[in-house]
Amino acid sequence: MLILISLLLIINLISFIWLGKVFKSCFIFLFCAIQILITSSSNAQKEYANHQHVWGTYLGNHKLTKKFGLHTEYQWRREEWFQNWQQSLMRIGIDYNVNSNLSITAGYGWIVTFPYGEQPVLNQFNEHRIWQQLNLKSKIELTKKVIDVQHRYRLEQRFLETYHLNSVDAPVRGETIFRQRVRYRALFLIPMSKNTMEDNTLFLNINNEVFIGFGKGIEKNVLDQNRFNIALGWRFTSNFNLQFGYLNQYVLKVDGVKIERNHTLLSSLVYNIDITGKNKKRPDKAGLFN
Repeated sequence: MLILISLLLIINLISFIWLGKVFKSCFIFLFCAIQILITSSSNAQKEYANHQHVWGTYLGNHKLTKKFGLHTEYQWRREEWFQNWQQSLMRIGIDYNVNSNLSITAGYGWIVTFPYGEQPVLNQFNEHRIWQQLNLKSKIELTKKVIDVQHRYRLEQRFLETYHLNSVDAPVRGETIFRQRVRYRALFLIPMSKNTMEDNTLFLNINNEVFIGFGKGIEKNVLDQNRFNIALGWRFTSNFNLQFGYLNQYVLKVDGVKIERNHTLLSSLVYNIDITGKNKKRPDKAGLFN
């Protein structure tokens, strides 16, 4: 199954680069996600937990030179609306803009996960994450609308703390485990108040992202998560936008039995700074909950 998943993702990337077939590549992505979901759901009895979350994000891609930039990001994730911590996520990286439609990023993330909900982890733990990313952009030109499309491919190398109970049932630190994951997101930015994405435009952000584990450390599930986002946003400039929306997050736990279905309210602030001082407009980065 993992070989099939890998081949589908590679075909998706090739079809986008060489054929420019946006709908075709999106179809392949959706087929891949559906196949994984069917396979992962075909096991024995599952235990589902439904949660209500609130996530807030700041995201910035700051221009350092003509080609290089600095990626900064923080995500504040709360469970049971605002009552408890779910996660704290900080991510930083270096962008390399190959051209206006292709960028490459590599960086580091620090994630703290807290016990929450009906299927809590044993103890609060840290994750240190190395990541690499390829972002491709294109447009769908309709009769009266131009829709911006983004395909994002991300690799992650994850170092996670573990905990176990000692003889008196107190959590104690165990070994650090290593896991790898690939993520693919298809995103559509649809202008609502104008025909194209320009300054002072109301827009709709619709995207779906699938998370697939591979390599050593993967236990019962290849599919790690699926996220479907829909958000309404206002683009003030190419460097500044606000978005508010809804996330449906489907999380499969490593035991192959426990599954989270999380309903999340989203808010996102995207603000890019041109450190070169040339004040040239940057290409849009969608930036809703990376």
